[in-house]
Amino acid sequence: MRVLICYGAHFFQLLSGLALPTPSMQSQIHELAKTLPPPSCDNCRSRKVKCHRIPGQEKCQHCQSKNYPCTHFVQQATSERKRNSTTVRKPRNPATMASPLSPTTSVGSSILSSPISDNGNHSISPYLMPSGTSLPLVFKYGFYPPITLDTPTRDVLSYLFAPPEDAPSSDSNMLNSGRSKSPYAVWGDQAVKLEDDVFKSELAFDLMEIYFQIVHSRLPLLNPTQFRNRLRTSLSSNPGSEKPLHPALVATVLAWGTKFSEHPLLIADRQSHKGQSLMSKTMINRTRDLAEALKVHRIPNQDHVVIGLLVETLQSQNPEDPSAFHGFWLTAATRHLLDLQINHKSVAAQIPDTETRGTLIFAWWMACICDAYSSLYYRHKPVLDDDDYDIDFYTADPQISLDGGAPSPREQLEFLGYYRAAHSLARTARQMSRQLWRPITDADGIPFETLRTFASALRIWRDKYLAHVGVPKNYNTGWDFVATVSRFASDAQYHVMWIVLFNALDEFGVKELNEYDRNGSSPGNVQNRAYIEDSMRRVGEEALNGALRIAALTSVLSANEYLKLDPAVVEFHIIAAGHILARLGRHEVTTCIAGLEQYSHSYEEAGDHAQDIRKTYQQVRSSGVDLNHMAAIIKQIPAFPATTTEPENPPGGREPMSPSVLGSFQMNGMLNMDGTAILMDVDEEATAFVAAHNTKNEQTPSAYM
Repeated sequence: MRVLICYGAHFFQLLSGLALPTPSMQSQIHELAKTLPPPSCDNCRSRKVKCHRIPGQEKCQHCQSKNYPCTHFVQQATSERKRNSTTVRKPRNPATMASPLSPTTSVGSSILSSPISDNGNHSISPYLMPSGTSLPLVFKYGFYPPITLDTPTRDVLSYLFAPPEDAPSSDSNMLNSGRSKSPYAVWGDQAVKLEDDVFKSELAFDLMEIYFQIVHSRLPLLNPTQFRNRLRTSLSSNPGSEKPLHPALVATVLAWGTKFSEHPLLIADRQSHKGQSLMSKTMINRTRDLAEALKVHRIPNQDHVVIGLLVETLQSQNPEDPSAFHGFWLTAATRHLLDLQINHKSVAAQIPDTETRGTLIFAWWMACICDAYSSLYYRHKPVLDDDDYDIDFYTADPQISLDGGAPSPREQLEFLGYYRAAHSLARTARQMSRQLWRPITDADGIPFETLRTFASALRIWRDKYLAHVGVPKNYNTGWDFVATVSRFASDAQYHVMWIVLFNALDEFGVKELNEYDRNGSSPGNVQNRAYIEDSMRRVGEEALNGALRIAALTSVLSANEYLKLDPAVVEFHIIAAGHILARLGRHEVTTCIAGLEQYSHSYEEAGDHAQDIRKTYQQVRSSGVDLNHMAAIIKQIPAFPATTTEPENPPGGREPMSPSVLGSFQMNGMLNMDGTAILMDVDEEATAFVAAHNTKNEQTPSAYM
């Protein structure tokens, strides 16, 4: 009621202009202000305790009892931002507005000011807190000033390498002897070196080299020479006028480096946290925050496509991890490519810059194939359909390898046709995800015709491609890391498809059998029951054979400690193989468990999967096989099954449908875009692929097959 009365009294005054407080209201405000408690100091605010200051004393009782400095930097920074925002909204005299770098700026905003002085020289980094302060990053980097696309790379490093947000301040850890603990101490005893700007630059170069040595060989989305030169220029004493690298791209590359680097700083960090790097986790979180702040997921351009594809595999691969945003960045990158119309052959051919065109075409096929596999692995609808694109594969001309220079990883992969094989299998994966993960399939089961179609498609792919992209019988133990892991990944990619089909069959069953079971009919009354069970048995044999194959491949990779350096390419395959072997009570599961434990060096969730698989195996060993619809079928499968052949058609049946019936996809060839390579049809016969394969030595295969 009092509010209504006051509102009515000043109604006409509000209409005529700004309503200023009356003398009586001013007195009431003054009396009210005297009853408000003073703002809490930084230490009491962080500990959520009452801040009680006795008049005449410099410190509150809490800080005095704990021998803490009693500061109010958080309150000062908050008040300064309010004053600045008010000034921006209603400047009384723009000519006399204070500069953010003026001496009147408070401590909170001064540490946020530009690190470049008026004479162009680099001053002390604005992201290093002065002694005695404990502002969290949200105040230092939150909204003022923001990191923009024009922010110098040196300042981006200051943000990425800033102390962790939950690190105790130096003042709160001050000892009686007067010595303080570095806020970097939580990252190990070597992290204190990050207080030096020169060391930050040296570490950035080291992490960049790790990225290009390990990740780039598998995901060649960047130009190494160009990126190195631009980073070196950006961190030099005279960066010039060239636009700096995209801050989120720099963050992504360096965060990848922290996963695999053996730098003494990272080693000390892992040793302090049971093999896990807290610095790497912090870098990944800051990379995602920076990408979101710079609208990487919203604005389509080349840098944002590359960042999205790299961030997706950088983060946790556990779809149940709420902090991982699983599939978000891959979907964003795919939609950016669609917005840029890279899926149109005519648009891709008209991109004038050769480097840009090659990067975007490679990014398209990476996104296309990863979208299909991800939808099958994690049971969601794919973003792309077979008819969403008519762009052709870009295959490097064989003649370019005749010179003295070694071809790039991208050219090797394109020339040997590994992406042709990967895309052929990805089309089957895309159709499987659309048919298997439907609610109607969950309720009724998998139609027998659908089961036959996918089993037939996998056998056709095996006969056409596996010998060329998988691990041969005469495995060359002299292969390097990239060649070994990539070829093993191509082999495991095919075999894990059978495991996924087996899991769906065990979970949902066959529709025709489920209908008769629900109706209470005799099992013998099911038409063609023998043929249905024979097809189920063959799927079980292929799945068990595939799991044993993946376990054997994992054993080789683990023996060479290659899984420590793998950017999540074969992680899902090992997890899937380990789970099915554990459910069947096979002792080969120990190989998968050991591989995942080694994988946890870079991906912590792999260690959690290893524990789950071990637990399942122990339960099965004590209580029996853990299966549903395939429980009876699995008893008919030999301990070491061989690969299966196409079963005979049931009476009155027909040949299995081609996956093209589920989604047709035709492509026509076109001439070379830039004169250095040729474009080949996706559905072209394998003769050209085999011929190209025979003209080259064994090279690096697909990074994500």
